[in-house]
Amino acid sequence: MRYLVISCSLNPKSRSRILAQIAHKHLTVKNLAADFIDLAELNLPMCDAGACYSHPGVVALTPRIADARGIIIATAIYNYDVNAAAKNLIELTGDAWEEKVVGFVCAAGGHGSYMSVMPFANSLMLDYRCVIVPRFVYAPRADINDKTFGDAAINERTEELAVELIRVTDALHPASTPLL
Repeated sequence: MRYLVISCSLNPKSRSRILAQIAHKHLTVKNLAADFIDLAELNLPMCDAGACYSHPGVVALTPRIADARGIIIATAIYNYDVNAAAKNLIELTGDAWEEKVVGFVCAAGGHGSYMSVMPFANSLMLDYRCVIVPRFVYAPRADINDKTFGDAAINERTEELAVELIRVTDALHPASTPLL
């Protein structure tokens, strides 16, 4: 069974990337096969519903998503929504998302947009039949200290998300069941 953590930020000082790294660490310390994708390193094209699908980055990325069963998306929240790179990722890789278990870690500037991930989650559920882990991490602005948020509660909640992702993924996709 394979897990995947995707950092959707393109900002080199990204707080959501740090959350992604923390989530990835919580999966790997459990000796799970967990891959890490950083969209900032891929230079993906904007989806144009045409030539973009043959871009080498998209061609390489799509099977990595298709092969995963459980995915954590790390994204910033801007203007009460996930960032544009996260939405573009779904548009570029489409059907690779079918029947995945998906969890979220979100970095935001304030406390008021904690439900902003829901339209994105709804799209994944309705378009690709993803199962969304009902526990997600929403981290409003906090001090970053030594590559962590410096907040033990955020680290604990990120670990709880990783554990819940594993539990739900194991329940829906036992190791002996082939991915359909």
